[in-house]
Amino acid sequence: MLRGVTHGAKGTFTFLLVRSRHSNPGLDFSSVQTEAANRSFLIRSTYMTDTKSREENKKTIERFHRLSVDIKKIRRLKEWVLLQDVAYVQEIAGILQEMGADEAAVANILERCPEAVLRTPAEINSQRALWQLVCQNEKQLIKLIEQFPESFFTTESHENQKANILFFQELGLKNNIITRFLTSAPSIFYNPVEKNKDIIETLQRNYLSLGGSDANMKIWILKLLSQNPFILLNASTAIRENLEFLQKNDFTDHEVLQLLSKLKGFIFQLTASTMQESMLFSKRVFKCSDQELKELVLKCPALLYYSVPVLEERLEGLLKEGISVAQIKETPMVLELTTQIVQYRIKKLSALGYDIKSGTLESLSGTKKDFEASYGKIQSKKERPIFNPVAPIRVED
Repeated sequence: MLRGVTHGAKGTFTFLLVRSRHSNPGLDFSSVQTEAANRSFLIRSTYMTDTKSREENKKTIERFHRLSVDIKKIRRLKEWVLLQDVAYVQEIAGILQEMGADEAAVANILERCPEAVLRTPAEINSQRALWQLVCQNEKQLIKLIEQFPESFFTTESHENQKANILFFQELGLKNNIITRFLTSAPSIFYNPVEKNKDIIETLQRNYLSLGGSDANMKIWILKLLSQNPFILLNASTAIRENLEFLQKNDFTDHEVLQLLSKLKGFIFQLTASTMQESMLFSKRVFKCSDQELKELVLKCPALLYYSVPVLEERLEGLLKEGISVAQIKETPMVLELTTQIVQYRIKKLSALGYDIKSGTLESLSGTKKDFEASYGKIQSKKERPIFNPVAPIRVED
């Protein structure tokens, strides 16, 4: 559905993929890329005032060499680090070694995040103590630093980070989820804890006001945050506006609650205007009444959260395969799939003699796991020998 730019950040959103991206639009990964890029820019701009006239710090370069750090790589990507008068190369390397990093790991960390040496040992030790609140041991901590050095060495808003970690623990989030937040969504920790509390309290109030139970609300909040921590960067007014839009479109409180449970955090990345456009498009394509449209949206929330261009592209792809609008209306969940995935699945089913044009689309839709299960059933049915109850039984002499 709606899910950094550094080497390790590519893997950080594994935790956000609650469902396969084959049938789920996934999180907006650009949020993380933008965040990491902005973070890097802010750090760089802090140190880049009047660097044109500076020369490289020979002591820094010499100390990097001793640690087998690739200076050419740093010059190519972050030369500004080498121009700073003060750097704590030996001290930062020593702290990393204390945590269990070997020589190769230290070199790799400093090559990828050389700006780490511009932090004081006191700052890094404070950050170390902070992350130990949620790490099982220093072995896990150093592994995280190797994977996500930029997140660890961003030491701003230390007090906010600590307060937010304690708040998330109080909410009931497990430490392994919080460590994922630290590495993939560190900006949510820079917020004053009061802001994050305000967002959570707004979500809780809205859920309960729709008739949800306290127990289910707590589970929903935890799933919501685990799937999409970036909702904490939204304004509480945006959350209220989206819920009000659904209610104005005659969704009952119970139905809005259903959508919240299905969409989790994705509904909060939408706006009233984009939801309105998508719903009008679906109403026009399927030639349905307001009530029918509402039923379709409840059956397939993709009709609500996908933009019109995406829906148009996917609809066109299905029609080109000979699938009718009536079939799509019957099984709208098929619109959760990209055109490429639809083509691949139709090809596999066709090889078994399954005619998607005349059959149901249920076997086509769903997650990768769902499809493989449906495909397996069709395949086993095709390969099963036909039993003839009147055929003579051959008995060996």
